[in-house]
This record gives sequence, structure tokens and C-alpha cells, in this order.
Amino acid sequence: MARKQNDDLLMEDELAAAFLSEDDVSVTTPAPTTTSDDNWDESENDFPGQLAVDVYETEEELVIKARTAGVDRNDLDVSISDGILTISGTLSSGDDTNIRNWHIQECYWGEFSRTLALPVAVKEDGVRAELKDGVLTITFEKVKQEKATKIPVL
Repeated sequence: MARKQNDDLLMEDELAAAFLSEDDVSVTTPAPTTTSDDNWDESENDFPGQLAVDVYETEEELVIKARTAGVDRNDLDVSISDGILTISGTLSSGDDTNIRNWHIQECYWGEFSRTLALPVAVKEDGVRAELKDGVLTITFEKVKQEKATKIPVL
């Protein structure tokens, strides 16, 4: 197996080859792709961040929770239509300067959105949304489902 420029590191294709015999699969090295910083910035703006949610139900309610730490309640938009819930907003870093020399940038700042179909029927007019300690909690009253009635066949 040929080594790359740095003999101390195994490349991804070499790791795969280490677990396969030469008869099983021939491993090829993909052509390197180049991306410029300008293209990266454009693609970042095309896709808003996706909000992680927890969804659970009790006997009476459907509850959706989302971590929205740092989001002002005025920057949140929560809507429902035909059983589809949409939560969107903007997470501002509070720093409006144009920083060019990042050393580490792990936090997501900007627009986010999440749309999901609710798993059970709910009363759309009986919803409560509360933002407390960085957690958005949306609570729906479930629609009581009638139990199936057995119909005798004559």
C-alpha cells in the first residue's frame, strides 16, 4: 500500500483498505475538491440552521421543546397550519462587527427554521408557547379520538 506525503497518518482510503483484502474491493482515491472561502460564505447563507426539537405526548397533551438559548422572544416565529408546525427565528451574536480573522467558530449565528408534521391530532386554537431559561416549550391539547364502534353485519 502506497503512503501519502505524511507516512505517520493513514488516509481514509487506506483505513478502508486495511479492513478489506485486495480481492474484495479496489479502493480509489477521489480527486481533491477545492472550495474557496467566498463559495463557503455563499452556501452558508443559502441554508438556514435547523433547530433540534424533542416531541412527546402525555394523556392530554402533545409537547414540543426546543433549545433556543440566546434567542429573543421577539425574534421567534411559531405557527401552525393543518397539523404542520413551523418554528423559525434569528440567533444574534450581539456583535455587529465584521470579523475577518476567526481562530475558532463553532457557534451558529443567524437564521434557523424547523418544520414538522405533528404526530397526533391537536386543537390548533388551544396552544401555549412559553420561552423560559432558553427553552421554547409549545404545548397542544390533543383531540380526543373516538374509539371505534363495532358495527354488526346483518
